[in-house]
Amino acid sequence: MDRISWDEYFMAQSHLLAYRSTCTRLAVGATIVRDKRIIAGGYNGSISGGVHCIDEGCYVIDGHCVRTIHAEMNAILQCAKFGVPVEGAEMYVTHFPCLHCCRTIIQSGIKTLYYAKDYKNHPYAIEQFKEAGLVVKQVPFNDHNINPHYIEQMELTFELLRAVEEGGAGDQEKVEALKSKAHNLYPRSLHLK
Repeated sequence: MDRISWDEYFMAQSHLLAYRSTCTRLAVGATIVRDKRIIAGGYNGSISGGVHCIDEGCYVIDGHCVRTIHAEMNAILQCAKFGVPVEGAEMYVTHFPCLHCCRTIIQSGIKTLYYAKDYKNHPYAIEQFKEAGLVVKQVPFNDHNINPHYIEQMELTFELLRAVEEGGAGDQEKVEALKSKAHNLYPRSLHLK
């Protein structure tokens, strides 16, 4: 079995963190790594104990939600809160950081930034990264790299939905064939009877 690379592994962690986001506009995750070890993670959401955008909508001023703390900031603040130095660390983030986060990343001492998707890449942020000598690399991410059965699983899901929609769920032979197919795709996590 092929192993995923370190970059794919840490980027997958950032995408997993993004699932915790409470922002309705864009879910972002960030992971800080030093010496191939995760030292912090963050996602975009409200302050601890605060109202969340998913519950009451975004609080937008001048086109920006001011209720949300960005994933990159949350990861860096987590390190500050627990006294974990980030000097020389790497950050993996699902989307290219905003200008404010770019400057915070530079000031924190992070030396390498990996991002999966372009997102309103600000020219001044790119200029400041270059000026600071911070290495910036795009690491495209998709579930196909992480889960080689992704396409088969997706196809099976739609096949099951079509079978139910067509009323074919009562056809025992078809149901057994689909169960067998599912068991092969999900050998450890799905126990079909």
